[in-house]
Amino acid sequence: MSVPAPEATATIATVGVDAAPSWLSERLASHPDSRRAFDLARELFIAGHRIDMGGLASTLGVDRTSLFRWVGNRDALLSEVLWSLAMPTLVQAERATAGRTGPDRIAELLTHFVADLNQAPYFRDFLRREPARALRLLTTKESEIQRRYVATAEWLVRAELGERPLGGAIDVHNLAYLLVRVSESFTYADLIAGDQPSAARARAAFRVLLRAD
Repeated sequence: MSVPAPEATATIATVGVDAAPSWLSERLASHPDSRRAFDLARELFIAGHRIDMGGLASTLGVDRTSLFRWVGNRDALLSEVLWSLAMPTLVQAERATAGRTGPDRIAELLTHFVADLNQAPYFRDFLRREPARALRLLTTKESEIQRRYVATAEWLVRAELGERPLGGAIDVHNLAYLLVRVSESFTYADLIAGDQPSAARARAAFRVLLRAD
């Protein structure tokens, strides 16, 4: 998977942050020092390095106190770095499924997203390096990432299925949450159940859940 550019602007890329902004996401737009620290952390993460706050501060030529004032704690910084990589990956998945509609498009878009995550070396390196932290940041409400992903899935469900998905059998939020949990299950299968991550099995589960023919 090629490293996605950070400046994706499609709606699917922005709906998550709009729904669940953080102190750091809001700060990045107007504080050059915060942006500089964030950009360096992102570069290090993509290169497969562990983001170390002491080392990051040293490289930036500041003390740890200044760095924490700019970006918050390590979890806050990691969360924003992770989401900054998820956003353009979602855009890529959206573009790859532009010719599809309805349940089929949702299933294939999310499958593309799972496949890209499973194939991204820097992402898999992070999961292997810090599995407990990765699960906490990516799959619980302790960070904004899951809330943003659910909001993105809600936006997608509304766009493709309307306000009464599957004939009103389930509401938009609950369907979006289930789709996210399926996505997480097959992206982090090795951490959760000792199984292999699998986009193919995620696709099958998405299609069953969405009743996609």
